[in-house]
Amino acid sequence: MNLKRLYPFDPLLKHHVIISLLLAIWVFVFLYFTEPLDVSEFPEREKLIYLPGYGLLAGLCYLLFLPIQNYLYKKEKQNWTLLSEIIFLLSFSVISIAIARSYYLYIIMIDEPYPYTLGYMLKAIFIPAIATILPIVIIARFAFGKYHEKRLEDQKIEIKGEGNYEGLRLQLNEVISIQSSDNYIEVFYVTGNSLKKTLIRNKLSVIDEEFPELLRVHRSYLINPYHFQQWKTENGKLFIILNHTIEVPVSKTYQSAIKAAINSTTN
Repeated sequence: MNLKRLYPFDPLLKHHVIISLLLAIWVFVFLYFTEPLDVSEFPEREKLIYLPGYGLLAGLCYLLFLPIQNYLYKKEKQNWTLLSEIIFLLSFSVISIAIARSYYLYIIMIDEPYPYTLGYMLKAIFIPAIATILPIVIIARFAFGKYHEKRLEDQKIEIKGEGNYEGLRLQLNEVISIQSSDNYIEVFYVTGNSLKKTLIRNKLSVIDEEFPELLRVHRSYLINPYHFQQWKTENGKLFIILNHTIEVPVSKTYQSAIKAAINSTTN
């Protein structure tokens, strides 16, 4: 098993809030109908008071772990791996058990002298609960991850090569700049945090017409204003600095239009 292979992941917070709500409901339903430990001896009113607390704790635990998830995501340069998913799920499970145990001791059994031991609770409730509930979390996370991947794929643009020459398919905001090179164009783009360059047989004028979101700054250059960093003047000539310190000349013909376009996209 390759733990470093990419795994479907959705970074959108709203989808993880949905998972936390589903988790909270599922935990409550599981406890209400399976009635582990002495739950069957609780009056109906106490069941409806205490059991939702376990569900609420499970949902909150999931939300509290989202910063750890974001840390792992950034550490892997916005690539989520199978190892990252396993670390997240194991950490979430262990901390959830610890918090649920504390809830049992200090809320439910606060006035009772003989609470169940941790070992007994692990065997009687926590491990069966994790075995039942965790697959729901895994499936929901995987489904949202696949949905996110499909949406990103649908948003990709294709910079085509002429004839049978290979093109390039990527997100528009991954494109930094495109430079004309005889009968070819050089596409500078990012993958994760890495800068890459691909040579494609095509004309800059064709790309200019096909993708109006890219701005012509010079007869030999197109730029993506999304990656604008700053202006630079040297020996009376104007340059634009893009992400990854890519420096592109701006010809006098395009200066006014480019400055207006950059100001409108950055303000």
